Amino acid sequence: MTKPVLALVHTIPANIEAFDALAGELAPEVPIRHAMHDGLLKEALEAGELTADIRRRTAAAVVAEAENDAAVVLCTCSTVGPGADDAARMTAAKIMRIDRPMAEAAVRMGKRIGVAATVSTTLEPTLELLSQAAAEAGAEVDLRPVIYDGARDKLMAGDTENYVRIIADGLHRTALESDVIVLAQASMAPALEACADIEVPILTSPRSGFEAAIAAYKAISTT
Repeated sequence: MTKPVLALVHTIPANIEAFDALAGELAPEVPIRHAMHDGLLKEALEAGELTADIRRRTAAAVVAEAENDAAVVLCTCSTVGPGADDAARMTAAKIMRIDRPMAEAAVRMGKRIGVAATVSTTLEPTLELLSQAAAEAGAEVDLRPVIYDGARDKLMAGDTENYVRIIADGLHRTALESDVIVLAQASMAPALEACADIEVPILTSPRSGFEAAIAAYKAISTT
């Protein structure tokens, strides 16, 4: 009998290597399977929003993984995350979003939450998730979204140095008016190396989300 896997649904190819590294560090014994659907993110960026069709296709991609012997399916893309929420209502498998643990932590840590992004398409799903987490926790929050203009263009041009610089500069400004900051995109995390002097907590999703998925997988596999 095939052992159920922890399936990861990605929209960025670089996430495969990043999550393989995390898996090797945190749970090398857990069988991981990657599913790449980069067209979903590309289309969302082109449309400027998560359209109903992209959301539906995201849900279908997640459900397909669940039906292919996945005990847990983790959607690693914040932009299409709402599609994973839809999938959770369509299958008995455990469906998770990479950014939910981050959102739940943020609403516990402060009222003024800076929500940082480099593209507008990621903001709405992240703001919606934070609002849900706040309601579930009974917490009153003041969400403060901000887009760091120009960073995305630098990343697309391969200029990672200035991509990181723009984000780091933005985080220093955002920290002045926030109790906690969340990074709406996992790809922004490298900028934290230039933010050691910021006293405000800055939360990012890959590690916390993956740790939660591993815990869910282990809980299911031992029952």
